[in-house]
Amino acid sequence: METELRDLTGACLRGDEVAKLRLVERFADLVMAICLRTLGRREDAEDAFQETFVRTFRSLHRWDPTRPFEPWIATIAVNRCRTTIAKRKREPRELGELETDSLAAEPSGDCSLAFAEELELALAQLRPEYRQAFAMFHFQEKSYQEISETLGCPLGTVKTWVHRARCQLQEIFERRGWTPEPDRDAMPRI
Repeated sequence: METELRDLTGACLRGDEVAKLRLVERFADLVMAICLRTLGRREDAEDAFQETFVRTFRSLHRWDPTRPFEPWIATIAVNRCRTTIAKRKREPRELGELETDSLAAEPSGDCSLAFAEELELALAQLRPEYRQAFAMFHFQEKSYQEISETLGCPLGTVKTWVHRARCQLQEIFERRGWTPEPDRDAMPRI
């Protein structure tokens, strides 16, 4: 698998357009999931997705083939999302603008539609770094260490962000008066 990836990236470096398309196809789900969960708005996520691959191909010569590719490209996606968030803070926003239209990547497990909708709304209210760490841990099933490496922050910070996300989600659910019925599935791995 790693040899195949090294061959693919080598072909990309030589300008092989088919190889570039195959690389995008291989990592598209990962990158889009990161962008959607971090940014919340589909338009922003699509822009960050495109920018991630532009940066990936521009920087591919700097990737160390002895290291895993997935955390490297995930880090690029995270950085593109951070740039988008920073731009948002500088731009005036309309009152009532919702950022919940596309956290829709399905949570793992057999959650009911009502729970998925509640979770989507609650996730949109979290700080971006909490939402991102929570999504990577619970939906992408990354370890704390993998999240730490991808986000470029200390391991303890990642654990804190995931914990705070859980606490805030619980508070949001309680404020909204929503709790799963006993026969419903509980929130995945929380």
